[in-house]
Amino acid sequence: MSDIKSGANLLFLREEELRQGIELLFFAYRDFTGEADAMLAKHGFGRAHHRVIYFVGRRPGMSVSELLGILKITKQSLSRVLSQLVREGFITQKQGTRDRRQRLLELTDKGIALEAELTERQRRRIARAFREAGPGAVDGFRKVLTGMIDEPDRSHFQAAAAPPGRRRRP
Repeated sequence: MSDIKSGANLLFLREEELRQGIELLFFAYRDFTGEADAMLAKHGFGRAHHRVIYFVGRRPGMSVSELLGILKITKQSLSRVLSQLVREGFITQKQGTRDRRQRLLELTDKGIALEAELTERQRRRIARAFREAGPGAVDGFRKVLTGMIDEPDRSHFQAAAAPPGRRRRP
């Protein structure tokens, strides 16, 4: 007896199935960022601030150059956001030990607390969706999202099983 699988034949996706995938991404992104947007607005921050806080929290001690490479934004855009986060006490900048021109970034205790609050809400949303979808879907989800990332940036996720840089909890 042959195994019958439900769903679309993934080798022959039709236009409507692709458009539905695009719509699902738009709606999921809207809801994934919605709660965080409201929390950020209380501080006068936007999504750019959130991305900086998130990645600096994931990789304490990262350089400004590394952050620019991840975010793919201009130095001017990052400077505006980073200056505000430093001025308001969410991030610290330190000189590099080998290269004094290098600026290394870390969250302050205040930054760690905000990152934890923002991430916890999003973590709960992802955990719920993963539980509802099941383990096979989780692997498929990761493969689809990784496939959407430009090839040079996929290496960031090769070592997904490895723990991120040191991480402090509030």
